[in-house]
Amino acid sequence: MQRFLDIHNPCAGGMFERSCYRSHADLRHADFIRGAVECEIAVALAADLPASGAPYDRTSVAPAVGACMAAIELVDDRYDDYRSLGTPTLIADDFFHVGCVLAPAVENWRRLDLPTLSGTTSINGSEVGRGRGGDVMGHPFAALAWLANSLAARGRGLSRGEIVLTGSVVETRWVDRGDRVTIRIDGLGEASATFA
Repeated sequence: MQRFLDIHNPCAGGMFERSCYRSHADLRHADFIRGAVECEIAVALAADLPASGAPYDRTSVAPAVGACMAAIELVDDRYDDYRSLGTPTLIADDFFHVGCVLAPAVENWRRLDLPTLSGTTSINGSEVGRGRGGDVMGHPFAALAWLANSLAARGRGLSRGEIVLTGSVVETRWVDRGDRVTIRIDGLGEASATFA
């Protein structure tokens, strides 16, 4: 995704509970300017990751993870040429984020080798992209550690109960009216959305 957006470092945005769906979302395509989906591994925190605990790495954040799950990140491109905007504008825009669809939580994620899990995006029953958990900074928890460290540098932390999307394992896929999207990640379930 960093190559796709021509950004040379990880970046973060915010999410809102009102735009977080469980398992499936029925959406109006007309509510998007140029809607798209991303296939991600999400984590739900069962413990705080306070600023005082930094620096974190993927090993030290793992005990705070209560569950992992497959997720669709819902995005919307509102620009004629997003590549000309620059990173600060993309950050202010939450990197196109407008919502997410979360698969049921998997609490026994420790039995899984997260970097090797295969993730797929399908539209109308046809696979349109595939990736692995390790395509996100080598390990999904590396992204979580990066976020915790980035917040800690500003005196903030992550809190129990928060959900973090760790980054797309499949390049962004644009959707048309009438499309049904399903993302699956081995061992972490599936989530779906329709764009009526």
